[in-house]
Amino acid sequence: QLQLVESGGGLVQPGGSLRLSCTSSLNSGTYAIGWFRQAPGKEREAISCIDYNSDITNYADAVKDRFTISRDSAKNTVYLQMNSLKTEDTSFYYCALRWNGCSNHRNDFVSWGQGTQVTVSS
Repeated sequence: QLQLVESGGGLVQPGGSLRLSCTSSLNSGTYAIGWFRQAPGKEREAISCIDYNSDITNYADAVKDRFTISRDSAKNTVYLQMNSLKTEDTSFYYCALRWNGCSNHRNDFVSWGQGTQVTVSS
């Protein structure tokens, strides 16, 4: 059964760093992993995506140059390294799977993790 599991959320101070992990139950296949976040009262926002068939990545403007997405195919894991965190980054973060290439549209993703809370506060 296809399953995604996120980890790495927590409480950090502004300017701090955190690394989120998304591990898939799939050990092979052509799929992309995207990261999304949703804060209370806001729409779910696409923040990054990585294509498992290449090194193509994308980032939302709000996180560009601060967040880095990467993958370790041998571990079936995608990471989101978050640096220079701001209070505005406080949100619930989700990873999601899409067959083949990346997308920034929620409806294009077929499987979602349970999410992990990231809180940036002093």
